[in-house]
Amino acid sequence: MRIGNASGFYGDRSDAVREMLTGGPLDVLTGDYLAELTMLILGRDRLKDPSAGYARTFLRQLEDCLGLALDRGVRIVANAGGLNPAGLAGAIRELAVKAGLPVSVAHVEGDDLMPYGDGAAGAALTANAYLGGAGITACLRAGADVVVTGRVTDAALVSGPAAWWFDWAPDDWDRLAGAVVAGHVLECGTQATGGNYAFFTAHDVHRPGFPLAEVAEDGSSVITKHPETGGAVTVGTVTAQLLYETQGARYLGPDVTARLDTLRLADAGPDRVSVTGVVGEPPPGTLKAGITRIGGWRNEVVFVLTGLDIEAKAALVRAQMADALAGVATADWTLARTDHADADTEETASALLRLVVRDPSADRVGRALTGQAVELALASYPGFHVTAPPGPAQPYGVFESASVPADKVSPVAVLPDGTRTPVPPGGPPGRAPAPAAGAPAAATPDPGPPDLAPPDPGLPDPGLPDPGLPDPGSGRAPGGAAGPTRRAPLGLVAGARSGDKGGDANVGVWARSDEAWDWLHATLTVERFRELLPETRGLPVTRHALANLRALNFTVTGILGAGVASAHRFDPQAKALGEWLRARHLDIPAHLLPAPEGTGP
Repeated sequence: MRIGNASGFYGDRSDAVREMLTGGPLDVLTGDYLAELTMLILGRDRLKDPSAGYARTFLRQLEDCLGLALDRGVRIVANAGGLNPAGLAGAIRELAVKAGLPVSVAHVEGDDLMPYGDGAAGAALTANAYLGGAGITACLRAGADVVVTGRVTDAALVSGPAAWWFDWAPDDWDRLAGAVVAGHVLECGTQATGGNYAFFTAHDVHRPGFPLAEVAEDGSSVITKHPETGGAVTVGTVTAQLLYETQGARYLGPDVTARLDTLRLADAGPDRVSVTGVVGEPPPGTLKAGITRIGGWRNEVVFVLTGLDIEAKAALVRAQMADALAGVATADWTLARTDHADADTEETASALLRLVVRDPSADRVGRALTGQAVELALASYPGFHVTAPPGPAQPYGVFESASVPADKVSPVAVLPDGTRTPVPPGGPPGRAPAPAAGAPAAATPDPGPPDLAPPDPGLPDPGLPDPGLPDPGSGRAPGGAAGPTRRAPLGLVAGARSGDKGGDANVGVWARSDEAWDWLHATLTVERFRELLPETRGLPVTRHALANLRALNFTVTGILGAGVASAHRFDPQAKALGEWLRARHLDIPAHLLPAPEGTGP
């Protein structure tokens, strides 16, 4: 089957649905619209309007392309339902009626674990279990042209359709694991086709095409893209996406546990990469639950410091603001030395001093506070100015993950005829046919509110042994390669991609050759990682080796505080953490490095 992706987040390229439908043959087109921050946004929408809570951009895309998909026989599967999949399904039916299109629409619900509070500070705004592909499979078996879901795992958008297409059994672990891996590659859209790629200068990525997977009956796949679209699909771009936001060798999910240390990537032709050999294991007995809350109120002021005495100017501002900040819950100062000596522009002669304040009370961090910062304009350091006028406090969110027993969650596939079919929370349903049209609705058991618990320490990754580090040996370069070394950026020999998982960050680093991998595996220990990224010192850092990908995957626990919505740090989603690592210098065997400019044979 040929399954494509047309969205990696809420706000992705709006014309991608049309591009994918017209660019070449497809059987299923998917769209991923949900992320931790998106759930918070949709939760705030739902507070204002109970009929809201879904990705409205998806509906606008269908206004343009629903008829086109129907004409081409392409099924559409998306998690754009967010917190209100029933509402989105109803809106799509209304759209189809207005357009005179005979479209059958189904949806999956049962992930919503609310109500857990009224959205006030400290109370849950949203609480959702991450479901698998079972509900999607059931809807497609019932003949749905469009399936929308709430919070399912990103990979379920592929594993669910694949189980339907090939009629897989619930315990076809290897096949399911292969589909889950393909789904993980596709879920972030153009990140698999050269977007955000460490070695982007090697490809034309001005407008990368969206990816698709040719999934085989045995679960293997070929990752590719439509002809004559931008970007590139290479072993490197697929490796980068495989390492994105994963933690360890076992990729746990409600359908299956996929062993990332078993898969093999191979060049299968221009813009074609094969993914084979994925081993699957049974899923855990718990589901991940994502919970968002309104954490309080925040505000910020950015002072511009220009020219000489930058440190003294920053100290003066901090002293002048001390009394105003005395009653604030948290106040964080960050000085970014973006200034250069003897700069030929004012901007490059300037540094930025950022003050971020947070408090349960909007009044304590509102205009009254930022106004006091601006009142210093004629009474502080020479050249005083700020980047923006004082603004009101803004609410910020926090995200936390928990685990819930799978048997306490009751997913339901609402079929095109309105039949409500309970589905198991993990693993696709068996081969029993879907209820006939008009069959009485099946009763959905009410298990009562699930007991949310902190994540099981074993849940993220039971762990596999990291092969022992080669002994560098005296007088030899790390990895056993003899010869001189040269001080250079890590990024000259390794790629990286990073991202967020709640308050944690993941950094995947891979080498481009076997020899570079030997050196990387021996050299980039947890201790060296902390040395290169001082912001990670004092935080738990876990290293996992994936020799089959020539890669190391690091998880940094707690570096993002309460998650992206809390804006805890300069890069709140850790998107550039990997690029910072690649820019750090260390001693690298000279023969692994490109020749310095101006040298050659």
